[in-house]
Amino acid sequence: MINKIMPKVFMWMCLGLLITFFTGYYVASHEFTAMKLLGGYKYLILIIIEVILVIYLSVRITKMSPTTARIVFLLYAILNGLTFCGVFLVYNITSVIYVFLITALVFGIFAFIGWVTKLDLTKIGAYIVMALIGVIICSVINIFINSGTFDFIISIISILVFVGFTAYDVQKIKRLASSSAIAENNLAIYGALELYLDFINLFIDLLRIFGKSNN
Repeated sequence: MINKIMPKVFMWMCLGLLITFFTGYYVASHEFTAMKLLGGYKYLILIIIEVILVIYLSVRITKMSPTTARIVFLLYAILNGLTFCGVFLVYNITSVIYVFLITALVFGIFAFIGWVTKLDLTKIGAYIVMALIGVIICSVINIFINSGTFDFIISIISILVFVGFTAYDVQKIKRLASSSAIAENNLAIYGALELYLDFINLFIDLLRIFGKSNN
């Protein structure tokens, strides 16, 4: 099952990323609609719905049908694309593509490490979770102090956190496939969601460092 599950995981992850990026680009091409969407309570509502969908899919993955799991995942990818349109408004499209390719390379390297390593990465799981909590707290603080240097440091630490999560999650998916704890089709969606989130966060952090903004 292990060798069968990973191609499905990456297929669904890539599909989710394509939907998110194309949705974001399409909405951003209609600037008035994008600005209305990103302004005020609408943006907050979208974020809340996204968080609910992620929690729902993670908690209920063993009990829902494969069709429901796929629908929830694709719906999340679309909603994330709506909030993602801000990326295409702020950054130059060439820069976005360039950083996307860098992200794909970095992600691929650490996913491969997670697949082949004999080290038990569950030992570092708690540490990277604590580091992520620290990044979130520091990011909130930086909203108020608005320090460019602090933002750069946060981005660097966040990159380290999510490359760690990438290797950790690939090994976790491999372990779940071995245990047959989750049905194959549902595990493909669960794994796709985990790696999708790793990729998106890694992309955003790299974009904050290497991205070139629009005039």
